[in-house]
Amino acid sequence: MILQTWYYDYIRMTDDIEPILRHFIKDFIFQHRVRYMVYFRISQNTKNKLLHLFCEYKLFRLCRKYGIEIKSNTEIGLGFVMIHPYNITISPSAVIGRNVNVYKGATIGLSQGKHPGAPRIGDSVQIGINSTVIGGVTVGSDVLIAPNTLVNQDIPDHSIVIGNPCKIIHRENATVQYVYYKV
Repeated sequence: MILQTWYYDYIRMTDDIEPILRHFIKDFIFQHRVRYMVYFRISQNTKNKLLHLFCEYKLFRLCRKYGIEIKSNTEIGLGFVMIHPYNITISPSAVIGRNVNVYKGATIGLSQGKHPGAPRIGDSVQIGINSTVIGGVTVGSDVLIAPNTLVNQDIPDHSIVIGNPCKIIHRENATVQYVYYKV
């Protein structure tokens, strides 16, 4: 189970669909997003307390160095990809579906305002650079959130979201060119 969860993330991050150990070792050493997701998935799924503590420590170190703030108890589906992974913040209460791309500077957070709670994000979603999804909103599947967009309302499936305040444009296959190697 542990191997399956991080391996699906690895396939989407690196486009490397053949399980070659030397490719994985090279990517693990040189790409901090690969290291982060391996430690994240192992920490989520292990029953070994010592291994869990070691992975939490490594996640803490990567968080301080690169600004990636994702707690290991966050519910994230398979095929999660951080593209340019710097300064990404995701609330532990958020629920994220399968095949989601998140770019640098993105925030998925809690709010006590108009829609209290944490976001629920569907499958095949792309969250652009410096975008914010905040509050107890639901983002449907096949949604493209453009860079610098504030999402503070529910977004239906098959949509493109732009601007602040957000404007919703219905578009079938909105993420077909952006979310690839789906698992």
